[in-house]
Amino acid sequence: MDSFDAIFERAAQRKGGAKAVETLLPKTKSAAALRKISDDRWLSAMTKVIFQAGFVWKVVENKWPAFEDAFHGFHPARVAAMHDEELEALMKNDAIIRNFAKIKAAPHNARMLCDLAAEHGSAARFFADWPANDIVGLYDYLKKHGKRLSGSSAQFLLRQMGKDTFVFSRDVVAALIAQGIVDKEPKSKAALAKVQTAFNAWAEESGRPLAHISRTLALSTGPTLEHA
Repeated sequence: MDSFDAIFERAAQRKGGAKAVETLLPKTKSAAALRKISDDRWLSAMTKVIFQAGFVWKVVENKWPAFEDAFHGFHPARVAAMHDEELEALMKNDAIIRNFAKIKAAPHNARMLCDLAAEHGSAARFFADWPANDIVGLYDYLKKHGKRLSGSSAQFLLRQMGKDTFVFSRDVVAALIAQGIVDKEPKSKAALAKVQTAFNAWAEESGRPLAHISRTLALSTGPTLEHA
């Protein structure tokens, strides 16, 4: 496994220098900032990534004000209380995307957030305080307790909210394979544990957040700048 410095240097060679790489690194929020995000924004973001999966993101974004109205501003307690008749009525609302399986996920995830709030004071606090050195554990939690929040949906959710995490984009997976950490996209617990261990080592070496390491890995693979 290469050092992070070596990976960063490779990324810099491909993208026009260290400064160019730095401008491409994602921003993350501190735990304090994450705790200030209201739980309705977490539910809104969860629902959005679910509807974005396999769909044109721009269409979902343009329709989102209508989703906010249809789901009562995504107040977790109110959405958790939505009954079957109310959900079925949304299938007649042409202002939103009428996918009943995805519509039904919202109350389920709202109940999860309500349970987290009851235990931790707020769901935001739960997400904020989850340790970065076990981010695969958070993915697993969302998969087990959430609805339609496994795989890339969980990764995109956390990245969009500012939680420090890595994502398994095609380029990140290619870089992990090149590093000999995995031989394909990591999905098993054993493979995910290997990835987490590698990211933890790079984080300790570099002092960088997981999101920076993840993006640097992606930028380190593929064509050089001259051939991009």
